[in-house]
Amino acid sequence: MAVYTPLSLEDASIWFDHSYQLGTLQTIKGINSGIENSNFFISASDEGQVTEFVLTIFERLSQQELLYYLELMQYLANQGLQVPKPIQDRQGQLIQVLKGKPATVVTKLEGSPIAEPKTPHCQAVGQALAKMHLAGQNYQNVQINLRGLHWWQQTVPEILPFVQPEQAKLLLGELQAQEVFFASPEYSKLPQGPSHCDLFRDNVLFKQTSSVELSGFFDFYFAGVDTWLFDLAICLNDWCIDLDTGSLDAEKTTALLAAYQVVRPLIAAERQLLNPMLRAGALRFWTSRLWDFHLPREASMLTPHDPTHFERVLRQRLAHPIGLST
Repeated sequence: MAVYTPLSLEDASIWFDHSYQLGTLQTIKGINSGIENSNFFISASDEGQVTEFVLTIFERLSQQELLYYLELMQYLANQGLQVPKPIQDRQGQLIQVLKGKPATVVTKLEGSPIAEPKTPHCQAVGQALAKMHLAGQNYQNVQINLRGLHWWQQTVPEILPFVQPEQAKLLLGELQAQEVFFASPEYSKLPQGPSHCDLFRDNVLFKQTSSVELSGFFDFYFAGVDTWLFDLAICLNDWCIDLDTGSLDAEKTTALLAAYQVVRPLIAAERQLLNPMLRAGALRFWTSRLWDFHLPREASMLTPHDPTHFERVLRQRLAHPIGLST
């Protein structure tokens, strides 16, 4: 999350009071984490009761794309999953216009992200991810993952002028390998459905209790239909690694995979293709971080991620492939 469109309390209050029946806006605070949209914590008072929400102004997404995400979140919340629920406005709509851009208000989950997850956190995430996959499989709307292979093919040529020759060789070589992988008969066997596609540790909240208690997943604005294995690989590449080297932690990896499979056992093709999918996840985020770093947009609050991190992750997956017995 970030702030590209500054918003004063006065302007937000006029819009909020006109659009929603949630009381009177009391506070607004910009959120500087993330990179795509303008996000704010807000609070509103209604008959003496103060409730917190998250307000998001969407900088790139069209209303049609946005509606997929919001209706998916609403669907999952109605299924009992712990995700933010979009708030309908006075006309029953999920999308409003603020500062000339699409905007929405969603419920705010309690809890905080875990910067250094332990094995129990990985287990909780694995189990919750599998539940989300199964819960979303009957969601009728379809939108492909907009940051999938087609986006990598478009974006890699844009970032090649900014990288060293050795990095360019690795980017192009892995992109070609992924094109072959995605076209393979084995890939076509992988189950798919609505996927989060960005389930990093900063998009998961845990309650501040003595035990490990997952509060929920949020930031679904990269979600789309993709293979569930890709979603799982993204999790493994963040939750189960050593941040300095990019190498996988065997205990955390085993724990997350085992917890996921308690809910949804992997099929043989998924077990066989885990490592190329881990490479796919690394390429996706190396590409996007290079793009954000070298071709940034102006923002009043923005901290770009280090693009070299996922270069290390990709090199690790190439040098030390992991496999699961079938």
